[in-house]
Amino acid sequence: MITTKSRNLDTPITIGSTEFRNRLIVAPMQQYKGSPQGYATEHHIQHYARIAKGVGFLIVESTAVSANGRLVPNDIGIYSDRHIDPLKRVTAAVHDQQTPIFVQLSHGGRKSAPEVTQRLIAPSAIPYDDFYGTPAELSVSDIEALIEDYRLAARRSIEAGFDGIELHAAHGFLIHQFLSPLSNHRSDAYGGTPQGRAKLLRDTLAAIRSETGPHYPVIVRVSATDYAEGGLNPQELALMLKPLAADGLLDAVDVSSGGLLPVQPADTHPGYQLPAAAIMKQHLHVPVIAVGKIYTRSFADQIIADGLADAVAIGRPLLEDPDYAQAMIGLQA
Repeated sequence: MITTKSRNLDTPITIGSTEFRNRLIVAPMQQYKGSPQGYATEHHIQHYARIAKGVGFLIVESTAVSANGRLVPNDIGIYSDRHIDPLKRVTAAVHDQQTPIFVQLSHGGRKSAPEVTQRLIAPSAIPYDDFYGTPAELSVSDIEALIEDYRLAARRSIEAGFDGIELHAAHGFLIHQFLSPLSNHRSDAYGGTPQGRAKLLRDTLAAIRSETGPHYPVIVRVSATDYAEGGLNPQELALMLKPLAADGLLDAVDVSSGGLLPVQPADTHPGYQLPAAAIMKQHLHVPVIAVGKIYTRSFADQIIADGLADAVAIGRPLLEDPDYAQAMIGLQA
């Protein structure tokens, strides 16, 4: 039997019904290399195949579920069947490294790229800043149409060969905008209470599950704090997620922070987001993934051994050194 103290980065982890070979995950990182139509390119094939070696699994960059919800003009997308074949070439290249690959499904909401957004939308007509401008408040029928976009994106994700889905509910994008009381001032079923603010997340996960079934890994990336008074905090967010996990809608939580407002954390030391992950782990009975300047093998092993998180995701070092993760796995604790 593996005890908590004997676990380290090399210990296999089960998320949903799938076991992964170790607990080092490649975090999603924008590549800014999509075609004008949102297609993955040769860059994505080469980049993801290179950084995939040795890790437990890899999460690709934000992948738009709507042409109207791209985070940047050169995002990749999954909002039409034409996006499937280019993504298939990416998943095949990563599978050649014997590594599973997840897609990150996203919609920018009020932070969608102005250059390619015909109608800026959000839970409430509250702007992020002057650059993006004031969004239109979504009607219930608008919300239902968006949920359908996510459902179809999940279907395409499976067809494209992805082994799991990460739903992007962090960094100030659409689902995060619904979760936070600072950006969601609605008084209908999609606002008001924590349960109401979590309804879009619940309904979207249920739509995704209608395509994936219960055994396909579905995880959620969240911002555990808005770095502002009256915003989300780790304990409140954990309590919002707990019933979703209990109902089998999500299999793990990837804990980041910020992005809802144009403010930055005062301190970004190594592991600065770890306390939020640890708080969420106290409340949730699904694996918790920590991210945020966790760049050494010894630090990652200590986090896992101490039970502060169940897995560690790294991103930026791989942009400078594509073999960084492989070296990290190869080091001794």
